[in-house]
Amino acid sequence: MANHKSALKRARQNEIRRKRNKAVKTRVKSIVKDIRLSVSENSKEAALEKLEMAKTNIDRAAQKGVLHKKTASRKISRLSKLVNTISA
Repeated sequence: MANHKSALKRARQNEIRRKRNKAVKTRVKSIVKDIRLSVSENSKEAALEKLEMAKTNIDRAAQKGVLHKKTASRKISRLSKLVNTISA
């Protein structure tokens, strides 16, 4: 464990950020899982609703630096492509 005052503060900050980042990543993964479930059940309306929610959460995660900008873009693109495969 760190001994200097600044190193102790840095350790506290890192722990807080780690927990926050983990929560955001878990939220994104859960939403992606929900969308995939909706697609497998062929419920287009539910999938479209969840896709909008996913776009918001993924973009926010990228904005906060939890996900890389291009990773977020790729996730949104792949989810959109998946939802568009559902027959109307």
